[in-house]
Amino acid sequence: MFDGYWRKGVDQVVKPIGKSLHRAGVNADVLTVIGLLMSALAAFIIGSGSLKFGLVALIASAVPDLLDGPVSNAAGTSSKRGAFFDSTADRVTDAFLLGGVAWHLASTDGGTAAILPFAVMAASALISYMRAKAESLGYDAKGGIMERAERIIVLAFGLLFEVILVPVLWVMLVATLFTAGQRFRKVWKQASVDRPTSQPRPEAVARRRSRTSRRPDRKREKRADQS
Repeated sequence: MFDGYWRKGVDQVVKPIGKSLHRAGVNADVLTVIGLLMSALAAFIIGSGSLKFGLVALIASAVPDLLDGPVSNAAGTSSKRGAFFDSTADRVTDAFLLGGVAWHLASTDGGTAAILPFAVMAASALISYMRAKAESLGYDAKGGIMERAERIIVLAFGLLFEVILVPVLWVMLVATLFTAGQRFRKVWKQASVDRPTSQPRPEAVARRRSRTSRRPDRKREKRADQS
């Protein structure tokens, strides 16, 4: 949803910043690593129970992640390697953050409370996998009501208002699973259009030709009798 409605506006804002950082000698991969390390710090702060400080660290970790793309574009170094590195770092960042939330809930609520963030993480990994697999097959699987940007924003509200953290996680889980359903339906429709028509198997065709060749020619037999 974020990509569809806000991406162009955000790109217009961060593009000049990316050019300035490139002129200052900042490397896109370095920004990705910084964002990854800051997300680990955010996870540690959240897990220790300081949710509001964790929110500040979360926002700080999102800034390098937002800028590494514009810096790469400004440098003319956009590549599949960079896209792979950035996507992998995003998955690790998600694991750090939700792991920190699970740590916090296990310390404060106990019981099975920590399972909820891990369920959100599993659902998030599912929609990421669906998009990657669909694109490897030549299909489009973008979109949905709870993509990564939305998950970060919703999680930020849960960190800001601790009393709603668990309900926020439930909202994230349901909306993420719904997004998985949206993407599955989208790819299924595309794949159904490309679905090949059923063809007879080669061995079946061979058997049919063999039976035809062995079948006696009745018309020739009649002509032979008449002559």
